[in-house]
Amino acid sequence: MIPDATRALLQQAVNGGGLPGAALGVVWMDGRRDTPTSDTLTLGHAQLVPDAVPLQPDFWWDLASLTKPLFTARAVLRAVEAGRLDLDDSLSAHLPDLAWMQITPLKERTLRQLLTHTAGLPAWSPLYTWGDAGTIRARLLQEPWQVAEAGQVVYSDLGYMLLGRVLERVYGQTLRDFALDDGLTFAPDLARSVATEHCLWRERMLRGETHDENAAALGGVSGHAGLFGTLAGVLAQAGALLRGGWLSPAAQALAVQPHAEGRTLAFVQAQPGWSGGSLCSPQAFGHTGFTGTGLWIDPVRGVAWVLLTNRVHPTRHSAVDIQGLRRAVGNTLLAGS
Repeated sequence: MIPDATRALLQQAVNGGGLPGAALGVVWMDGRRDTPTSDTLTLGHAQLVPDAVPLQPDFWWDLASLTKPLFTARAVLRAVEAGRLDLDDSLSAHLPDLAWMQITPLKERTLRQLLTHTAGLPAWSPLYTWGDAGTIRARLLQEPWQVAEAGQVVYSDLGYMLLGRVLERVYGQTLRDFALDDGLTFAPDLARSVATEHCLWRERMLRGETHDENAAALGGVSGHAGLFGTLAGVLAQAGALLRGGWLSPAAQALAVQPHAEGRTLAFVQAQPGWSGGSLCSPQAFGHTGFTGTGLWIDPVRGVAWVLLTNRVHPTRHSAVDIQGLRRAVGNTLLAGS
């Protein structure tokens, strides 16, 4: 069961801590299910502004950067399993038009380097200000990016946007047309979605549409953001990562092994100050999303958990200490399990 201390933390965060809503799910290695509510908790509201909408357990959450491991990295590894590409392929092998007529090391950076954020790309750029989706897609490949020396970890949305383009080229279809597991979607039911932010660019409250501006400008889906999930859907991903079955045994082992400082191939490793808390084993890994989402897996402790919040509602400029809450949830769960 979810420890009382964890429940109290989340109740305080929702009732008086400025957090509109939260959903927590926990799965154990033995897959035990004591009662229907023993491993999940749903609190607060899906929306406060302009109207209050109580949060329901099956509502869709904007997963933000959880798109990176749960969709893009997994799809790349599935393509490796299928022999469609190799992790050490260069970008130019699949994007021959990349940086056309330019001399840049980006062409020879590998898919492995993009997955681990070690390709030397900048973290972010306001692509949504460039124009329509077609212009952005073309310019992403032709922009003269300042590419640093490979090896240092610089968390980069741009790298995962390029990985998304690689997947589209390899499979000959848009990301939106890729098959997804139950509980994951690129097209949520708006009426059963959790609101994020009043977007100053789009000048409206966002509910059931992608919060990330760059992904939104590309039609709602990109390699770095655009995935939505229910609590049950994301918890199923965490369970598969904990117990096996997320990928083939070889690919799954590769996905969670250290590949760069503080990074596995698809996730962030447990380290001092990380979002999973101090009580995790060194083998733990996880990932977070800007909207307030996250999942963590500790194979040594035999537990995985998902915490979904709409901490950006109605604005990202709030006083919610989401990183502190994430650590406290992880610590109380591990102490009480």
